[in-house]
Amino acid sequence: MKTTIKINNKKYKVNLSKPIDISLPLLASEKNVNAWYLEPPKIEPVVDRDWVGSVDEGASVNFNTIEFNPHAHGTHTECIGHITKEFHSINDCLKKFFFNAELITVLPEKSKSGDKIISKTQLESNLKYNNVKAIIIRTKPNSDAKLSKQYSNSNPPYLSEEAAVFIRKKGIKHLLIDLPSVDKEKDDGKLLAHKAFWNYDKKQRLDATITELIYVKDEIEDGMYLLNLQIASFENDASPSKPILYKLR
Repeated sequence: MKTTIKINNKKYKVNLSKPIDISLPLLASEKNVNAWYLEPPKIEPVVDRDWVGSVDEGASVNFNTIEFNPHAHGTHTECIGHITKEFHSINDCLKKFFFNAELITVLPEKSKSGDKIISKTQLESNLKYNNVKAIIIRTKPNSDAKLSKQYSNSNPPYLSEEAAVFIRKKGIKHLLIDLPSVDKEKDDGKLLAHKAFWNYDKKQRLDATITELIYVKDEIEDGMYLLNLQIASFENDASPSKPILYKLR
């Protein structure tokens, strides 16, 4: 299905029959991507006395219970409720689902502390378009090892506070990244990038979201896309999500 959309007074052609999925699947396996020191997800049939919810074991249907954490076990989208005392649900904060988005690729640089960070300077030099509502950050090195990466106690790269401020001031509402967090793994609860992006201490951006643990294959070129940001209707600060890109021509 092909259609035409208008972005910033410019028309683009979009083929909706060619989606580009940048989400990670959820597996009941130690090979599932993992962060934050948790056990792997569980997907198991319900057992009720002699009845087991598995066709393979004689039931008429497969009837599984799934146990997972959206922040630790795969692609997820979170709202400001992730860091506030007040309850905010991603299901209430995200009410629009299509956005113009720019995909960029960066190699995190070594900071004075020895950590690898994504800096404001890198974003300034890589972003090419104005008035985009979403930014998708692919980090190098990039391989399908990200599908099963075990991030706990690995001190992954993260976003500098200045970079998060820059994104906010650009008017970007939706930040997507292929890392487990925009902040340092162990930062004593400072959460500088989260707070800067959501403008935590001032007029909070309740309609802004952060999506973490995406995976963007190398063959997907940097540039402008149409983003469809899909979530499950969880009344929670975060939900598993399925961001889909469409090429703009």
